[in-house]
Amino acid sequence: MRIEMRFLSLVVACALVAACSNPPPVSPPIDDTDFARFDDVVSDAVRGLGLEGAAAVVVHRERGIVHVQGYGAFDEARVFLIASASKPLSAGVLLRLADQGLLDIDAPIGAYVGDSWGTAKAELTVAQLISNSAGIPGLDRPAYEPYRCQYAPDGSLSECARQVYQAADETERIPPDERFRYGGAQWQLAGGIAEAVSGRSWNELVHDTYVATCGAYSLGYTNQFGNDTRFRYPSWFDGDTTTLPYTANPNIEGGAYITVEDYGRILLMHLRGGSCGDSVALSKDAVERMQHDRIAKMYGGTTPNGQLHGYGLG
Repeated sequence: MRIEMRFLSLVVACALVAACSNPPPVSPPIDDTDFARFDDVVSDAVRGLGLEGAAAVVVHRERGIVHVQGYGAFDEARVFLIASASKPLSAGVLLRLADQGLLDIDAPIGAYVGDSWGTAKAELTVAQLISNSAGIPGLDRPAYEPYRCQYAPDGSLSECARQVYQAADETERIPPDERFRYGGAQWQLAGGIAEAVSGRSWNELVHDTYVATCGAYSLGYTNQFGNDTRFRYPSWFDGDTTTLPYTANPNIEGGAYITVEDYGRILLMHLRGGSCGDSVALSKDAVERMQHDRIAKMYGGTTPNGQLHGYGLG
């Protein structure tokens, strides 16, 4: 999924340049059938990397989806497990709840979980959780035992979120908004908050956010890890979603599956300020907030990856 994300960035960058230039540059018309060179580059990469196949989508803010192509053994209808490309989708589900007035992502989550959960992590906020800034162990400790439920397809998301919330992890935690700790159980906790404030399952919320509005019909969530913390693409998955485990505990940060064209529909929604045709998935403010560098603003944070200079929400 890295290819289409790069193209989204290029389109966004071009849009920003056009908005700031005076007068705006004149661009030649786009011939949306002329992607032969692009396809050659991707095909060469598939062969060079020894991959079985790949797929790519190119989207344009005004013209929509302009190119979809499969490569190698895969056609464009292939369903992919998209790992961490799930994160912006999951963040969008939470921002939609904020748009609906059901959730304040800057409010302490203790206000949403009730007395029965206790106060162990009551001061954390959803914004901290989905910017990897909550201070709890992330994927720097992938096999951290108190959070192992995040990889288990059995149980429920609510149960896992509660387990993470109540975990005796004081010696491993740092104060929130002090250091970027990528991924992990903070995402599972955020998903549990989404279910708590909405009274709906995660899969229902995903449907409301992206399927009913943008027509991303291939999108779903699973938990393919089966307690395996090595994060390898499962060799047994061949694009047939009926082989994926049904679960009430989907992996929120890395369990989404989707076709590349449907992922393109969601990227296009972001380019269009939250709109999918006549439907609105997210408000313009929500889209802008997701793309803002939160860690830099809140605590001068940086990521360990030199090519990833900042981080928003998801």
